Amino acid sequence: MDTETSPFESSDMLAAFLLSTPLIPESWRLCSLANTAAASGNFLTEQIGDVVYLAFSGIQMAGGSGPSWGQLVPLVSVGDVTLFSSHPSKEGEDGVMVHAGMLNLFWSIFKQFQNQMMAIMGNPNTKSIIITGHSLGGAIASLCTIWLLSYLQSISSSMSVLCITYGSPLLGNESLSKAILKERWGGNFCHVVSKHDIMPRLLFAPIIPLTTQIYSLLQFWQFCMTSPHLGSFGAQISDQEKADIFTFVMAYLDNAASQDGERTLPVLFHPFGSYFFVSDEGAVCVDGTATVIKMMHLMLATSSPASCIKDHLKYGDYVNKLSQQSLNQRNSMQVNVPDSSYEAGLELALQSSGITSRDPAASPFRQCLSSARRKGRTPTLNAANLAVTLSKFVPYRAEIEWYKAWCDKSDDELGYYDSFKRRGSTTAKRDMKVNMNRHKLARFWNNVIEMLENNELPRDFNKRAKWVNASHSYQLLVEPLDIAEYYGKEKHKTNGHYLERGRDRRYKIFDRWWMEKEATMEETKERTKFAGLTQDSCFWAKVEEARDWLSRVRSERDVNKQVLLWQNIEKFEKYAVELIESKAVSEDVLAKNSSYSLWVEELREVRELNSKVRTFPNTFTRFLDGEVVP
Repeated sequence: MDTETSPFESSDMLAAFLLSTPLIPESWRLCSLANTAAASGNFLTEQIGDVVYLAFSGIQMAGGSGPSWGQLVPLVSVGDVTLFSSHPSKEGEDGVMVHAGMLNLFWSIFKQFQNQMMAIMGNPNTKSIIITGHSLGGAIASLCTIWLLSYLQSISSSMSVLCITYGSPLLGNESLSKAILKERWGGNFCHVVSKHDIMPRLLFAPIIPLTTQIYSLLQFWQFCMTSPHLGSFGAQISDQEKADIFTFVMAYLDNAASQDGERTLPVLFHPFGSYFFVSDEGAVCVDGTATVIKMMHLMLATSSPASCIKDHLKYGDYVNKLSQQSLNQRNSMQVNVPDSSYEAGLELALQSSGITSRDPAASPFRQCLSSARRKGRTPTLNAANLAVTLSKFVPYRAEIEWYKAWCDKSDDELGYYDSFKRRGSTTAKRDMKVNMNRHKLARFWNNVIEMLENNELPRDFNKRAKWVNASHSYQLLVEPLDIAEYYGKEKHKTNGHYLERGRDRRYKIFDRWWMEKEATMEETKERTKFAGLTQDSCFWAKVEEARDWLSRVRSERDVNKQVLLWQNIEKFEKYAVELIESKAVSEDVLAKNSSYSLWVEELREVRELNSKVRTFPNTFTRFLDGEVVP
C-alpha cells in the first residue's frame, strides 16, 4: 500500500495547484511594484475582492553594518503582543531568536504596518490577507506575519493569513522553526526559492570577518542592503568574489545538509514553513526542515557562481513561465507513464526539480524526496494509529485504577498516594506492576507530544476532546504516583521540590491543553460527592511543600522568615479546604494516615503550642528556647 499512496504527487500537484490560483502571479506583481517604488522600505497595499495584498520591497536600507549582521537576538514580544509564550523551550534549548539586522528592519516599519493592519481588519469586506516580499522584504514579510498570527490568536479571530516570500534569506534559529510548528503555523508560510538563488542559502554560512572569502560575503550582504537599483544586482562583485562566495556557502551548506551526528559545525539558521522550489523545468513544494535544507543543497550544487547571484532577479521570469511548463511537463509524462503511482509521483517531482531519471544527480534527489515522504505523509493516519495504540494501553490504566481502589480500602488507611510512596524496597508484586505501567503510559504520552511537535499529527490534534480528555484523565491518575516516587526516594533533598525541579514537561503541556478547553466550557455543576480522582494533579506536591514549611517554622528564629512561612502555610491551608469543601478531591486525601491528614494534625499541634507559649512569662519563654535563666 505504501508504494501506491504517493505524496510526491501531492508535492508536485500542490505546486501546480498553487500556480493555478492568482496567489503567485498577484503577489509577485505587487513585489515588483514595491521593488520599483521610490520610497525605500515602504510597502504597497492592494485589495482584490475580499483579499488584501501587502508587498514589501527587496530594497531595504540597513542601520549599522559589519559583524552585527551575524547576530541572533531574542524574539519575545512585539508591542503588546507576546510571541510563542505558550510554548516554552525545552531545558537547555535556546529561546526563539532571529537575525538582528532583519529585526531592526521590521521595527523600522512596524508602526506603519500595525496601523495599516488595524484599518484592514476593520473592513468587513476583508476575508484574507496575503503578506509578500522579495529578498530582504521577504524576511520582513515573515516577521509581520508572525506578529499578525499572534495578534489574531490573542483576539480569537478567524481571519485567513498567508505569507509568500521570494528569494528570502533565512530568518531565525531552530527554536523559531519549532515554535512555528508548535503553533501550527507552518501552512501559513510559503517561501518561493529558485533553483540557483544563493540568497536563501546565504545564512547557512557564518558572517564573521576573518577571511577574504567571508569579507567578500559581508560586502555582498552590504550591497544587497544598500543598492538603490536591484537591476545592478551583483554588478559590483568581481567574478573571483562570486566564486569565493559560492564556494564558502556551499561548504557550510554541505555541513547543514548532513545528518545531525555528521555535522562538524552547528547550524544557526533554520527554515520554516513550506518551500516552493522553482526552476526552468517546473516547481515542487516540500516542507520539513531536513528536506528543505537537503533540497537547497542539491539544487545549488548544480549551479555556478555567476548564476547563483543572477538567479535572485529571475523570479518574475519563473512566475510567468511556470504554469505553461507545468502543463507541458505532464503531457510529456504521458509518453511513458510508470506502472506505480509512487514512481509516477516521484518522476513528476524530479522533473519539476530540473532532474531526469537518467541524470547523475537523480539518486540523491530521489533519496531526499523519499525521506520527505516517510516523515510527513499522513498526520490523519498517524492520529488514527495513535487511537488504536491508546486502546491497547487501557489495561495498564485499569490496573492502576484497581490499585488505587485497593489502597483506598486498605486497613492501614494510607490512601493511594502514601501507599505508593511508602512501598519501600521490598515492593509487592502489585506495586511493581503499577510502577511498570506508570512508565509504559509515560512513554506513550511522550511519544504523542513528540509527534505533535514534529508536525506528524493534525493541526487541531491538541484541541480534540478525545485527546484532551484522555491526557487529562491520565494526568490525574498517574501524576500523584510520579510525585510519590519523587518524594519517596527523597529527590527533593538534593534537587529541590517537585513543582520547581521534578515535574515532567508533558504534564505542563497537558495543563495547557486542559486550560484551553476549560476556557470554552460551560460552568460545571457543584459536586454532590467526592471526585474519583483529585482534580489538582499536583495536590500532593503542594502537601509535601506545606509539610516542609511547617517543619521549618518550628526551628526558624528569624521573625521575618517565620512570617513568610506562615503566610505560605495559611495560603495552602485555605486552598486545600476549598478543594475539600467543593469535593474536588478524592476520598484518599482524607484517609486517617494520609500525608495531608497528618499535616493537618501537626498544624493543629503547632498552633496550640504557639498559643500556649504566648501566655508564658518572657523568662519562661527564654527557658523553652534553651536559654539558662539566672
